Amino acid sequence: MTERDAILAALTPVVHGIAATFGPLCEVVLHDYRSPEKSVVAIAGSVTGRAVGGAMSEIGMRMVARGDEAADELNYVTRTDTGKLVKSSTMPLRDSSGTVFGALCVNVDVGAASEVHALLGALAGIGTTPAEPPVTTFGDDIDAVVDVMLDAHRHQSWALLDRTGRLDLFRSLDERGVFAVRRAIEQVAGRLGISRASAYSYLSQSRKQPSAGGHP
Repeated sequence: MTERDAILAALTPVVHGIAATFGPLCEVVLHDYRSPEKSVVAIAGSVTGRAVGGAMSEIGMRMVARGDEAADELNYVTRTDTGKLVKSSTMPLRDSSGTVFGALCVNVDVGAASEVHALLGALAGIGTTPAEPPVTTFGDDIDAVVDVMLDAHRHQSWALLDRTGRLDLFRSLDERGVFAVRRAIEQVAGRLGISRASAYSYLSQSRKQPSAGGHP
């Protein structure tokens, strides 16, 4: 058993212990990023409806894109594609060399609590409306997650983009971890209507050149 396998094995009972402590509104997920398409190695609870062998979410893909620079993301609020309001924390796992290879995620269904909070606010005369949280795709199929991320760029017609815009599009997808997924380059090429060779070329160029906004 490798060091990383040992860490995952040690955390598996912790996954179930945390979920049991906080009850049915809590889901705990253990990810092994060495297999992005089936990164879920342990799960307890059913907030996002995933199972062992399922894929990482957009959040996990972002973690993979950041590599060893990934840091804890705590108490962020998102909404699932079914409308469920979820508060989450994602904590990267590192081996003894400091390399990120997985994550421990806690998801809490806060929809009911949010409704009660809104009701109490209305009764108290507080009329503030919370900002709408971003929608996050959770699912067992990594291709579906990638498709949703591509759909976020559907307002950008490939044919109308100049070279800078095309490089920025590939850079944006790369920064969100899309290309950490096997077969993603073919999927992106197909959606954009370009050849796989062209997609590889744009990805390579986007990694070498700064963005239009001057960021590395």
